[in-house]
Amino acid sequence: MPDQPSDAAPVVDLWSLEPPAAAPAAGPADALAEGAPVEEVAAPRRSRRSAHEARTDWRLGGRTVYRWREGLLAVALISLGAGVLLGALVAAVWDSPWAAASATVIVWIGMLLPIAWAFTRSRPIGLLRIRALDVLYGLVLGALLRTTQGWLEGLDGTPALLPTLVQVDGVVPLSTVVFDVVAPVVVAPVVEEFFFRGVLLVALYTVLRRPFGKFAAGLAAALVSTALFVLMHGISSVGDVSGVVSLSLLGMVCAMLVLLTGRIWAAVLVHAVYNASYVALGLLAGAMT
Repeated sequence: MPDQPSDAAPVVDLWSLEPPAAAPAAGPADALAEGAPVEEVAAPRRSRRSAHEARTDWRLGGRTVYRWREGLLAVALISLGAGVLLGALVAAVWDSPWAAASATVIVWIGMLLPIAWAFTRSRPIGLLRIRALDVLYGLVLGALLRTTQGWLEGLDGTPALLPTLVQVDGVVPLSTVVFDVVAPVVVAPVVEEFFFRGVLLVALYTVLRRPFGKFAAGLAAALVSTALFVLMHGISSVGDVSGVVSLSLLGMVCAMLVLLTGRIWAAVLVHAVYNASYVALGLLAGAMT
């Protein structure tokens, strides 16, 4: 009968059912609250890259200058000393017009050996980069240093004399072109800058940076490399006070460029322009006479 209760099961609407809410994932704190052992709580993983950021500049240290330290300094100084002594001996003993040029080549070999050894071991990151600004540094600072050198020579009241190049019947011979034009403009700036402002300066800075700080390390590296640069030129050729001051300014400017930019090519170009301007003055003097 309709007034009597029915024993049939109620009808369930399947489309109205919703899935149960997912339980929140238990974190380390929840695991600890539930009594889980400390060893089983997973710690958040740290990025290995963030712990060891890649260095992009040799002045910050790192593996690219790891081998440019005391051992390289010792090899460089011994090789330079041997080259200078052997070159001086050849120039003093060998009675030949080729003696001076041979002595210079021997000194360059003494610098090239540690350069080659250093760069086969590692290359300081960023040192060999070149930028357009380096060319501007070379042109402006090289010309300014040569102008300063001429001004220093004229401080004693006598005007600075123009350099001269050897000529035969009004023509510059091939030997003069090789040893008085190509060698000082192309070879000398590369070899000397890579040795004094590359090997010596970078190795000294790397050794002194951590115990004494960046400023003291940079100043000491600049002064020592410049002093050795002037001493090497003073042994090979006797110069006056103005020449010593000019070479000191050249060495300090090139050293500061490497330390401030982290690149060596600006120093090479400054040195090349400095020497090229001297050669250009010699050619001009020869044309005038």
